[in-house]
Amino acid sequence: MSIYKEVLKKYWGYPDFRPLQEDIIKSAADQKKDTLGLLPTGGGKSIIFQVPALALQGLCLVITPLIALMKDQVQNLHKQKIKAAAIYSGMTAREIDITLNNACYGAYKFLYLSPERLATKLFLTRLQDMKVNLVAIDEAHCISQWGYDFRPAYLNIADIKEHLPDVPFLALTATATPEVAIDIQDKLKFKTHNLFQKSFARDNLIYIVRNVEDKMKYLLKIVTKDQGTGVVYVRSRKKTFETAKFLRENGISADYYHAGIDPKLKDQKQADWKADKIRIIVSTNAFGMGIDKSDVRFVVHLDLPDSPEAYFQEAGRGGRDGKIAYAVLLYSKADKLNAEKRLKMAFPERKVIKRVYEALANYYQIPEGEGKGTVRLFGIKDFVQKFKLPISTVFSSMKFLQSDGYLDFTENDFTPSKVFFEVGRDDLYKFQVSNLHYDTFIKLLLRTYTGLFSNYTAIDEDFLAKKANTSVSVIVEYLQYIAKAGIIKYIPQTRKPFIIFTENRLSTRRLKISKEKYDEKKKRFVKRIEAMVYYADSTAKCRSQILLAYFGETDAARCGQCDVCRKRNTLNISEYEFENILEEIKRTLKEQPQLPDIIIDNLSAEEKKVIKVIRWLLDNEEVHYKKDGKLAWGMKGEIFQ
Repeated sequence: MSIYKEVLKKYWGYPDFRPLQEDIIKSAADQKKDTLGLLPTGGGKSIIFQVPALALQGLCLVITPLIALMKDQVQNLHKQKIKAAAIYSGMTAREIDITLNNACYGAYKFLYLSPERLATKLFLTRLQDMKVNLVAIDEAHCISQWGYDFRPAYLNIADIKEHLPDVPFLALTATATPEVAIDIQDKLKFKTHNLFQKSFARDNLIYIVRNVEDKMKYLLKIVTKDQGTGVVYVRSRKKTFETAKFLRENGISADYYHAGIDPKLKDQKQADWKADKIRIIVSTNAFGMGIDKSDVRFVVHLDLPDSPEAYFQEAGRGGRDGKIAYAVLLYSKADKLNAEKRLKMAFPERKVIKRVYEALANYYQIPEGEGKGTVRLFGIKDFVQKFKLPISTVFSSMKFLQSDGYLDFTENDFTPSKVFFEVGRDDLYKFQVSNLHYDTFIKLLLRTYTGLFSNYTAIDEDFLAKKANTSVSVIVEYLQYIAKAGIIKYIPQTRKPFIIFTENRLSTRRLKISKEKYDEKKKRFVKRIEAMVYYADSTAKCRSQILLAYFGETDAARCGQCDVCRKRNTLNISEYEFENILEEIKRTLKEQPQLPDIIIDNLSAEEKKVIKVIRWLLDNEEVHYKKDGKLAWGMKGEIFQ
């Protein structure tokens, strides 16, 4: 048995790897090659870097933009008795300093970092003393400007190569088109391109689109017919609550979930759903990170996603146990109009983006030429009220300012309370002797948590209050007192987003919002929405083939199970004949519109079969009649004309 399989069995209990996992591991760990692994959602990406890191001597740096996922993975590693830590925006300078020191001393096997940290002088200085065995880049598509979730801070990653010349880079992502996969390897300065790609095909996942106006009625039909576990995705927090309420009122076990919910309540909702106490979870796209429930039987989207990448990731949470599952998109004419509205909201004018930047700098009283590295809690409601700006405009403008490298921000991030003992044990003992009233509480802290003298340690005031049989307010009061006495550092929990100024404040005249980048980003946004509309509108091409072609798999066979394939099967024409006739008609009509009789006469196939295919194309709006009676390819209108 290989050392990697031994590690896999010891920590995860699996006897063997999934296809391609071990190949990627050996490429990076044994051959020391920079490697890009492209695996669909549920492909076990975290295991790919965690296994070799545990098998090798030293520390694995893990770079990820998702603070919530970072914390979740560190917590999961701790449960397995694996030492790990994370550094992210919102931590104090002292916390970061201690964590980096511990990493240099070999206290961790994994150090999770947000990409912004890589460029700091403090990190680069300490990096020299770290024994790094692997650099793992999660969500690697974020480095590509052609990707759907570009993060400019990811461009800093390649700069650390000069400090770690012999350390392999292992990049992983679930969603990348061929263009993006090439760009990832170029941006990370791979010596040679080295891509391992698993097919995006999911044979057990059946894609269905239903064109319905009353979506709630149809949703009820789905969840009543299929008694399994499911996820329902919606676009707004309000809609999560309303949809879950509707389902409960109709006798369906359901709950709601979004990023703004209290973290403890989030954990409880996740746990109830995983334990089948709740059958259906209704959520925004916040649900999914770190969630691994294998027996999800259906994933329903009530609203049209912004991109095939997002849809593929979310739909892919169904059927991870290999059994049949359904990915259902409920679609209506209103979705096209809403897509146009989203386009306008997502792309405020460049002068508006500059106005938002100026308002943010004024809000935090940052003078021109100063402010780089400033981290502040960001209450968006207070901000928009003060400056009379729409929330959607502010949020979209901040995305552009983030993309151009002027600032960064986290959305509704929760940070638990933390404690660090600043004094040694001798001085602590003296304090306890002279402050007997606090002696019992200090002993409670030391019995409950470990590592308090070496690192900032997350604590739970509620848990301490229960153990001490007192109120939370009393616990907080005690913590504040011994903190004022200089015995501990106490950082109370926060549940607000942070904003980080990554550059000194510029005047609006000097602030550059590149027109070329703005236009290119808008063009690609439109392209992705149009790809989703095409997926939803198409009634003549296999759903699976459409998605796979988007990700570069242009030679995929029909799935035979989606709603389009099932309808086509009723024509009594073989797949081979249907495809040949379809391609001939398409080629003819792409050149110019034609009368039906001319098409029928000119095609080599049997007349009645050609007529069946033409009727099929008309019924499914793949072709339409012009005023002169000729047939033309495509629908009568496109989304963004």
